Amino acid sequence: MATSLPRHVGIIMDGNGRWAQLRRQPRIEGHRVGAQSVRDITRAARQLGIEALTLYAFSSQNWSRPVDEVAALMELLRDYLVDERPEIMDNQIRLFAIGDLERLPALVRDPLDALCRDSAHHRGMTLTLALSYGGRESLARAARSLAVQVAAGTLDPRAIDVEALGRALPTGELPPLDLLIRTSGEQRISNFMLWELAYAELVFVDVLWPDFRRAELDRCLEAYAARERRFGLTSSQLADTDSDVEPTSG
Repeated sequence: MATSLPRHVGIIMDGNGRWAQLRRQPRIEGHRVGAQSVRDITRAARQLGIEALTLYAFSSQNWSRPVDEVAALMELLRDYLVDERPEIMDNQIRLFAIGDLERLPALVRDPLDALCRDSAHHRGMTLTLALSYGGRESLARAARSLAVQVAAGTLDPRAIDVEALGRALPTGELPPLDLLIRTSGEQRISNFMLWELAYAELVFVDVLWPDFRRAELDRCLEAYAARERRFGLTSSQLADTDSDVEPTSG
């Protein structure tokens, strides 16, 4: 098991439809089994001590899928929010949501709002659901928010820097994204957390999301722990930095 844990892990949960098609089942069955992976990975992340887990559950572009599939996905999401409420509340998990949440139907938005509100004081782990979410759209909303403040005279445009834009994003209160995992073998970002990915480690796995469970997560964390994160520095600079740190007695 990895000894160097990321503080914040993001997952593009891909492959539900293909999982079902390989078994000659309706696509929604893949999403239903994929919800079990969500439960397993959330529980594992909390037990491991990961501070924040962000799951790409429904993209802005997913609204273009067949109407019956979108409706079934919304029902599955509602069921997840209702069924997982006891575990989230009992285990000090804080539920957070990012995206164009106003587009969600009331059957999802009502239990989502209630659970986000009721778990807001929890400090065990932050579970963020990216719903009706797109990285470009998120950046556009942040830029629009800053522009409104400039127009109102409450923000000097010269004060807009990397930190200011980062704070304007809905993820601004989360730890920096350390690790992105994408399942199903696809190797692309798909408009997910474009700003936040700047220095994240990327791990792509061939496993379809319904088959992605704790053992697969452990392997991804081991791959993360084996990497050297330089943040623009050289390896020798990192070594010099490490040598400047005084050892602690234990």
